[in-house]
Amino acid sequence: MVVDAIKSAEKNTSGELRVHIEDKCPKKDINERVVEVFAALKMHETEQKNGILLYISTDDKKIGIWGGQGIHDKVGQNFWEEEIALIIKYFKEDKKAEGLSLALAQIGEKLREFFPYQKDDVNELDDNISYGKPKNDESNEPKEEN
Repeated sequence: MVVDAIKSAEKNTSGELRVHIEDKCPKKDINERVVEVFAALKMHETEQKNGILLYISTDDKKIGIWGGQGIHDKVGQNFWEEEIALIIKYFKEDKKAEGLSLALAQIGEKLREFFPYQKDDVNELDDNISYGKPKNDESNEPKEEN
């Protein structure tokens, strides 16, 4: 369901979405961890700086979103905070997949608004959910699920 939401959100935009899940966040500051994972997954390398990472730490119950400079400059911090609040609301109702899918759809709409699909668009990043510590995190490689 979530991978389908990523693919659907990316259909009308040149933007890139990823979801990364870890059991525990190794940092006190969630944003510091999200930035590390964003870099480890090479999301900063998108041509238009429009990659967006949704990060979830399941045991710690932490959620973070990080957008590349290109999209962040367009939507601002309040947008990310609204999407995090939406995800948290659904998680509390034990509707995790639904909450993630809805947030991904809304983020996809913002990407479409500012970075519409181009006919020569290439999917720059894997759409699968990644798990664990990314390669560049000097730990185990992320696992991916379809």
